[in-house]
Amino acid sequence: MYDALIKLISTVGFPIGVSIYLLVRFEQKIEDLNKSISYLTSIISTVIGKYEK
Repeated sequence: MYDALIKLISTVGFPIGVSIYLLVRFEQKIEDLNKSISYLTSIISTVIGKYEK
C-alpha cells in the first residue's frame, strides 16, 4: 500500500506541481499583458478620435 502511494505521488504529483507552478508564474504575465492591451486600446481610440475631428 505504501509503495503504491509513493508511486502514485511520484507519477501524478510531479506534473501537478509543475502545472501549478506554471499557472502561478504565468498569471502575473497574463495580467501585465491584459493591462498593456487595455492601455494600447485607449491610446488607439484617442488617436483615432483626434483624426476624426
